[in-house]
Amino acid sequence: MQFRYALIVASALFLAPLAVGPSLGAGGGGGDSSGGSGGGSGGGGNTPQCAKGKIYDKKTKKCVTQKSGAVDDDTIYWTGRQLAQKGSYDEAIKVLSLAQNKNDPRILNYLGYSHRKAGRVLVGLGYYEEALRADPNYYVVYEYLGEAHLQLGDVAAAKKQLAEIEKRCGATCVEYNELAVQIDAYKG
Repeated sequence: MQFRYALIVASALFLAPLAVGPSLGAGGGGGDSSGGSGGGSGGGGNTPQCAKGKIYDKKTKKCVTQKSGAVDDDTIYWTGRQLAQKGSYDEAIKVLSLAQNKNDPRILNYLGYSHRKAGRVLVGLGYYEEALRADPNYYVVYEYLGEAHLQLGDVAAAKKQLAEIEKRCGATCVEYNELAVQIDAYKG
């Protein structure tokens, strides 16, 4: 089992950049509750909803067609995050892929989250690893990485991610508690 899991993870890390296109090779960004490296509160969680294929431009206060450069990366992050949180994973991926900064760990994290929740766990793992390469202290990634390991049945790897969160923000932060609850509830 351990060898099989190692083989799956190694394959994912090698193949994920090829499977998802050039954005991974250049990096990306991720994050959940933070507005930057290492956590904290963000500033765009209430982005107005637009029709599919549109994204809210806070400068013009209108919904505009989704295309690269149409809006700033912060707007792209918050819109993609909202879409992912409501379960619109493929739409979130489309929006997040528009980011100019392909090394933003917030965006990479939510690309990983969206792929993982859409059933592409190995692709998600690749994005989480990219996010950690961009910023190893971006602790919110470790929660989702731990959840991915639980999906693959590797409780030990999930516990390792829990330890990484504890090193960076302590045992009282939200991400630590959420992953700890999932590990405790895991029934392989």
